Amino acid sequence: MIKKLDKLIIKAFVGPFIATFLISLFVLVMQFFWLYIDDLVGKGLDVITILKLIGYVAATAIPLALPLSLLLSSIMTFGNLGESFELVAIKSAGIPLIRFMMPLLIVAVFISGLAFLFANNIIPVANLKLNALKYDIIVTKPALDIKEGVFYDKIEGYVIKVGKKEKDDSTIRNVVIYEKTFGPQDNFLVAKSGVMKVTPDKRFLEFTLRDGWNYQENGNRYSSGANSDFIRLGFKEYKKDMDLSGFQMSRTQDSLFRWDPKMLTVHQLNLSIDSINSLKVANRTRLQSQLQPLLYFYKYKDSTWAIPDTLKKKPHKTIFDIIPDPEILSNNKHFISNLNSIESFTNITANDSPSIYDIIPDAEMLSNYERSLTNLNSVKSFIDLAANESGTIEDNLRKNDIEWHRKFSLSFACLVLFMIGAPLGSIIRKGGLGSPLVFAVVFFVIFHLLDTFGEKFARQGLSTPFAGMWLSTFVLVPIGFFLTSKAMRDSQLFNKEFYFRTFKQLKSIAGFRNKSTDANTESG
Repeated sequence: MIKKLDKLIIKAFVGPFIATFLISLFVLVMQFFWLYIDDLVGKGLDVITILKLIGYVAATAIPLALPLSLLLSSIMTFGNLGESFELVAIKSAGIPLIRFMMPLLIVAVFISGLAFLFANNIIPVANLKLNALKYDIIVTKPALDIKEGVFYDKIEGYVIKVGKKEKDDSTIRNVVIYEKTFGPQDNFLVAKSGVMKVTPDKRFLEFTLRDGWNYQENGNRYSSGANSDFIRLGFKEYKKDMDLSGFQMSRTQDSLFRWDPKMLTVHQLNLSIDSINSLKVANRTRLQSQLQPLLYFYKYKDSTWAIPDTLKKKPHKTIFDIIPDPEILSNNKHFISNLNSIESFTNITANDSPSIYDIIPDAEMLSNYERSLTNLNSVKSFIDLAANESGTIEDNLRKNDIEWHRKFSLSFACLVLFMIGAPLGSIIRKGGLGSPLVFAVVFFVIFHLLDTFGEKFARQGLSTPFAGMWLSTFVLVPIGFFLTSKAMRDSQLFNKEFYFRTFKQLKSIAGFRNKSTDANTESG
C-alpha cells in the first residue's frame, strides 16, 4: 500500500526526472549534430527529412539519457528534501534512509526494465533507419549554389562561371559554360546575359542565354589537328538544360544495414552468436581435412609404430652426402636455404633415432624433397587462409557479444547511477541545478569513460566482452554502497564546515606540539 511518504517522494522526483531527461536527450542529440554538421549543412534537406533524423537520433540516445537523468534527478530530489529539512523530519520520525529510498528504488527498477525493452525492441529499428538515412544524406551532393565570379563544377559534365547575379537571383550576366566532351576540346559557351532557374520538379537547371557564342571542335581526341573541325556559332537566344538528378537524395534499402549487430535484438544476437560459433568449428574442421592429405604422418599420431633397432645403429648422413652434384645446389639459392633448414631440423643423433636420410633411398631423395616442399607451401597457404578467416570470425563474434551485453549493461546502469545519486543527494543536501549538476556530471563522466574504455578493450580483444561492457558497473557499484553507508550514518563527507573544523583542530594540535617542544628545549 502506498503511503503519504511514498507519494511525497515520488511527486518530488517526477518533475526533476522529466526535466533532466529532456535536457540530457537534447544534449545527446546536439552531440550527434555537432559530429555530422559538415555532412548535413548545404544539402538542401527538407523539414520532414530533418524531423525524421532528429527522431531517429533521439530514439538511439534514450538508453544513455535515462541513466544520466536518473542520476541528476535523484541527487536533486534528495538534495531538495535535505535542504528543506524534510529529511531531518523523516529521520527524526524513526524512518531509515533505505525505507524512504524504497519507492524511488522501485521506480528505478521499473525504468531499468523499460530501458531494456526499449533497447531490445526499438533501438535496433531506430539504428537501422538512422544508418540508412545518414548514409543517404552523406552521399548526397551539396545543394546548388552558384556564386558570382567562382567556377562551379558540382554538376557532372559542366563547369559554370557567372560574372554577376541580380537581386532576383535568377538574372545572370557574363556567363561562361564549359561542357566536357570526348572531343579534342571541351565545348565552350559564353553569353552576355541570361536567366537561370530550376524546374518545378527540381530535376533540371534551365539556362536561357542571350547574345553569345558557342565554340565546338569535332574530331578524334587522339588524331592530329588537321582531321578536326572547329565550329563557332553565334546566337541571340540559346536554351541549355542540365540534369540535377545527382542532387536529389535517393533512399537506400534498409536491408543493406540489417546484418550490423546494432540492428539485432537479444534473440537475434543469440542466433547470430550460435552461427558464428558454428563457423569457428567448421573452419577448424575444414583446415584439418585440408592438411591431413598433405601431412602423411598425421594418421600415425596415435600409432604405436616403433623404429627398428637396426636403423638406429646406422651412422648419420647429411643430405649433401646424398646429392653429389654441386650444380644443383649452386643454381638454386632457395633450394640451399631450405636444405639447410631441413638439415638443421633433422639433425638427430644416431643414438636417439635414425635420420630421415637413412630411410629414404638416395635416388628418391631429391624428388621427395621437392614434393615435401610443395606440400609445405600448400600447408602454409591453407593455414594463412584459415588464420585470416578465423580473425574475421573472432572479430564478428566480439561485436555481437558486445552488443548483447550492452543491452543489459546500459539498462542496469540506470539502477547503479540511482544508487549513487540518492545517497549523494541526502549527503550534500543541496537542491536546484548547482551542486547536483556538478556531482552528476562528475559521476556520469566517470561512467561514460569507463564504458567507452571497456568497449574499446573488448573490441581490441584486450578483455572479454563481459568484462569490458560491465567495467563501469564493477567500479560504480562499490561506490554506491559506500555512499549509501555514509548517508545512513549522516556522514559529513561533502560538508565543507566539517573539513574546516577538522583542519582547525589539526592546526591547533600542531601548534600545541610546537609549544611543548619549545618549552622542553628551554628547560633543557
